[in-house]
Amino acid sequence: MVITWYGQSCFKIQSGETVLFTDPFAKEIGLTPPRGQANIVTISHNHFDHNNSEAINGGSLVIDEPGEYESKGVDIKGILSFHDDKEGKERGTNTIYIIDMEGMKICHLGDLGQAKLTAEQVEKIDGVDILMIPVGGTYTIDEEMAAEIINQIEPRIVIPMHYKIPGLTSKIEGVDAFLKEMGVAKKETVDKLTLKKKDLPEGDMQVITMRI
Repeated sequence: MVITWYGQSCFKIQSGETVLFTDPFAKEIGLTPPRGQANIVTISHNHFDHNNSEAINGGSLVIDEPGEYESKGVDIKGILSFHDDKEGKERGTNTIYIIDMEGMKICHLGDLGQAKLTAEQVEKIDGVDILMIPVGGTYTIDEEMAAEIINQIEPRIVIPMHYKIPGLTSKIEGVDAFLKEMGVAKKETVDKLTLKKKDLPEGDMQVITMRI
């Protein structure tokens, strides 16, 4: 499995010839939108910085709501959540996706705004290997809420997303406050993350930051 980050909440996850994109964004956010062919596109919510499925070529299966799906040997589960901490009254709903690929379970939290997950959500999310979590605050959870939710999920690998990077016009925080909250002393970034199930850490959880 190869994971590439494009900024915001957009990742390309590839297994062999199978390609999945999460939350492709529009150019209005100041970054270059993703391009390429994909079999599957997941959309966490209907905002322009997350729902630009037209940027992806081909007859992709576009998933934009809770439910259970299967395509190209990939199992996907969408879980209802909220974009704010007032049960959606401010910014509506958000879909958390569990993506099962190559025997590894990825959780993409989208624009989660809840300060904590409910017991029911935690039960549905159970057993995550790789967690993609927003950390920039303002429109999503901040670094302290992110740390709390990581403790609820207990993944093996954490990849922060939806934080301020050069070019991005959104007024959100950078990643450093989150890394400090998590006790990560040195920030090491990778261009791509290549993983096999046997490579997953068995002991301490790893925090991996990516660059576009």
